Amino acid sequence: MTHPLPSSCEQAILEQFLKAEAMALWAVRSAQAQDVSPAVLQFLRRHEEEEAQHLKQFELLLGASSHGKTALPRMPSQWRVLAVHLYGYETLGLEFAKLLVGLRPDLASIFEDEEMHVGFFEHEVRTMLVHGGPVADGARQAAQAWRRRLPRTIDRYLHDVSLAPFRDELRRHILDVIDVRFLVVGLLARSNPHASESHPQLGT
Repeated sequence: MTHPLPSSCEQAILEQFLKAEAMALWAVRSAQAQDVSPAVLQFLRRHEEEEAQHLKQFELLLGASSHGKTALPRMPSQWRVLAVHLYGYETLGLEFAKLLVGLRPDLASIFEDEEMHVGFFEHEVRTMLVHGGPVADGARQAAQAWRRRLPRTIDRYLHDVSLAPFRDELRRHILDVIDVRFLVVGLLARSNPHASESHPQLGT
């Protein structure tokens, strides 16, 4: 998607961000209960504060409250899987933040925070892959499983009728961008340079 969405899509993108920020907040809280290093835990706590601020911001913009959850979402217990899980959803959030800023330049700080979150988890993933062995293999397997679920996740994000004229283009663009990011970081690889964009292979 090389051009901004029309203003008629603003409400849908804002509403989707409200839902996404609510889930991100709970996911980050849940992640803090897992076996992570002190440095990661410190980042997750700061991340939680930022997501809480974002959530309040979107609630004020929309005049609506996010649906509260009485239980935290189930998160992977192994850090190699958890890091990929969070990295994947942060990369997806970053793509929607780009759409958001195209509609609302005054919300550029949201995009900047998303960039920082992606950068942190990307560093964690790269560190695991550099060490190789079972940890790297587990991270790549987690990435492949997450990537298989991604198209359905994007479809849910783009369900609003105002996005219908742009849905196919947005879906393809977001999938391509995330595939490239996963390929570059080393989570996914193609069996040959002419492989289909929609069928990344497990890295070796």
